[in-house]
Amino acid sequence: MAEDSGGGEKTEDATGRKLDKAREEGQVGKSQEVPAVFVLLAGVAILHVLASFIYQNMLDVMRDCFSFQSIPHVSAEYFIHLFYRYIEAFFKVLMPVLAVVFFAALVTNFFQVGFVISWKALEPKFSKLNPIKGFAQKFSSTAFVEFLKSIIKLLIVAIVTYYAVVNELNTILNLYDNSIGFILAYVMKISYLIFMRVLMIMAFLAVLDFAFQKEVKDEHKQTEGDPQIKSDADVVVTNPTHLAVAIKYDSLQMDAPKIVAKGAGMVAENIKKIANENQVPIVENKELARNLYKHVETGEYVPLDLYQAVAELLAYVYNMKGKSM
Repeated sequence: MAEDSGGGEKTEDATGRKLDKAREEGQVGKSQEVPAVFVLLAGVAILHVLASFIYQNMLDVMRDCFSFQSIPHVSAEYFIHLFYRYIEAFFKVLMPVLAVVFFAALVTNFFQVGFVISWKALEPKFSKLNPIKGFAQKFSSTAFVEFLKSIIKLLIVAIVTYYAVVNELNTILNLYDNSIGFILAYVMKISYLIFMRVLMIMAFLAVLDFAFQKEVKDEHKQTEGDPQIKSDADVVVTNPTHLAVAIKYDSLQMDAPKIVAKGAGMVAENIKKIANENQVPIVENKELARNLYKHVETGEYVPLDLYQAVAELLAYVYNMKGKSM
């Protein structure tokens, strides 16, 4: 029998009902980097498609901005007209970009976590006004990791922008001798170049973050998030310290034993802890634990080549419980 794990940040059992409740409250696990990359990609794409439209509108605004110098008597009405002209041009350029970016954010979040509408996430919580609790949350391990990721992204943008400007410094210093149209086109070209370089780096970081979040999500599902360990598992087989595999068999409903959870390292410790708390037998069998962990996924049935070993294990457990297979 394995002993209880001594550590772990959270030992509260998570059930399907608890996970559903968390989802209703808007607490869903997802990568923050993937939506950011797709939003950036959508922004770059729409800016590329609307480049001529944006260029023409901005050029008209800049010409209007400098045209009043040639007007002998500039009235207040002219400035009001100019102000509304700027606002109109601003919204004509910005609204299609914002619409595409907003849609991209919705789509990427939908593909990560599905369709979730939670009004509870918008409800005011007075506990958030607690300065001590807020301080603790800001300096928690999760918040610290997110803070580091934000710093890294900021540094990436700063470094890419710096080198883009330095490489074009000679041209930039001589822009004063060119027309407004040329200057605007040049600024748009440099901005597009910076966006593309940032996008490529952020895409690489997003792949890493998505893989990490998926691994965390799978581990959570297999241990704290899988209520079958405590309600269905007949036995947990270990190797004994690094691996743990929870097995269920119901002769009336199953053709073969089924793996309901498995894990390595801290995940294995969590499985054994939940098993101990719910009186699920834990049996040490190094070879069987390794084979099940390596060859059978959670939710799959035990293959024929391992069936005999698992049957003997279940027979041993049922014999201890005075239960028949």
